[in-house]
Amino acid sequence: MSVSKDGTMNMTEGSAVKLLIIFAIPMMIGNIFQQLYNVADSIVVGKLIGADALAAIGATGSITFLFFALCNGIGSGGGIITAQCFGSGNVSQVKSCIVNTAYIMIAFPLIVGSIAFFLSGPLLRLLETPEEIMDDALLYTRLMCVGLIFVSVYNYVSSMLRALGDSKTPLYFLIFSCILNIFLDILFVKYVGLAVLGAAIATLISQLISGALCLIYATAKNPYFKIKKEDMAINKEIIIKTVRIGIPLSLQFSMIAISCMALQRVVNGFGPVAIAAFTSTSRIEQVVHQPYQTLSAALSTYSGQNYGAKKYDRLEQGYRKSMLLMTVFTLMILPIMQLFGREITSIFVDASETQVIDMGAMALRISSIFYVFLGVIYIVRGVLNGVGDSFFALLNGIVEVIGRFTVPIILTMIPFIGLWGIWWSVGIVWFISGLAAWLRYRWFKKNIEGAVM
Repeated sequence: MSVSKDGTMNMTEGSAVKLLIIFAIPMMIGNIFQQLYNVADSIVVGKLIGADALAAIGATGSITFLFFALCNGIGSGGGIITAQCFGSGNVSQVKSCIVNTAYIMIAFPLIVGSIAFFLSGPLLRLLETPEEIMDDALLYTRLMCVGLIFVSVYNYVSSMLRALGDSKTPLYFLIFSCILNIFLDILFVKYVGLAVLGAAIATLISQLISGALCLIYATAKNPYFKIKKEDMAINKEIIIKTVRIGIPLSLQFSMIAISCMALQRVVNGFGPVAIAAFTSTSRIEQVVHQPYQTLSAALSTYSGQNYGAKKYDRLEQGYRKSMLLMTVFTLMILPIMQLFGREITSIFVDASETQVIDMGAMALRISSIFYVFLGVIYIVRGVLNGVGDSFFALLNGIVEVIGRFTVPIILTMIPFIGLWGIWWSVGIVWFISGLAAWLRYRWFKKNIEGAVM
């Protein structure tokens, strides 16, 4: 294992488990803090304003995820190309990747954010958002569209740094930004009285600061970010590679987002109480996702560097060790969700909202049964995204869309399942997607082994 003074890490040598854990721990802490943006908004709004305000923010989640996903997929494509160049030892290409990904990540969020701003209203109506929460939901969605460029700046810089093996630098600024967000949430919502508007403004300010500070620090301290005039040339080959990998990733993320919108439409049909419960469980599961997502991102960098260095045997080693780590975490978190669902759900609403709390607790008991399949999805995604398997991204997105469009509708129509079909469908789709991901990995492994032999 080689960690340089500038924080970059060569992952083509040394213990796979040690590398993945060392790299993943700062990322996991950072991802958990990043999720606290949404969680803090939900807790402050739910506690200080009420379940309807919580439902308004929750109703926007799948839509804002769609817009963010379109941009993040492109940024992830740039990170994969950068990791491969770093693994092969090509310094000039690494700098060119950083520059050309920046060009893409400036233009794309501005275009997507502008279009998204005007589509927010029609999309919320398409999802049959209840009229009593429509105004707040529309306001929150449009402000998130305005802030899309802020989110993209941070995600771009962190993606580039992680491709170079530096998972610590983004963490430091994110922690500061998250603490600032919580402070601003309380200030704007409780003391200034801006309600949902205050929560949105607090999030945007915090994201702007996080992205700006991370970029300033990376430019000052990381040698790969010390860009000279000759490094700033447009490199069509890198742009094409980034787009070729990034577009399927964007499609994967956006199709997942669209599938979440389909599920949200089903949820909205059960009214504000169900929306508030679904928002609570979704926020909780966003935190649960983080260890899986973090391990996936670490494995993506690990796989990208080793694929670039043509060390294919280490890909399988990383995959197996990551599966073991994922299983251990799943066994730790499962009893917590089964036994303490009420206590966890009550974090988001006042104790008097017993319907929301009871519904959320039962929902967590249902969905947590399927966490292991969620973990399989993330592990396979880490390996295959790292080697640039763009077809997997598309396959994964298609499976999610088909599953979320059909399964919840079918299950909620069955009388003895009804409302609970919302959460059963989440788990069943994880199972189907996990199986498809595993089969794709088996195909990839067979082809790699054939190429080596």
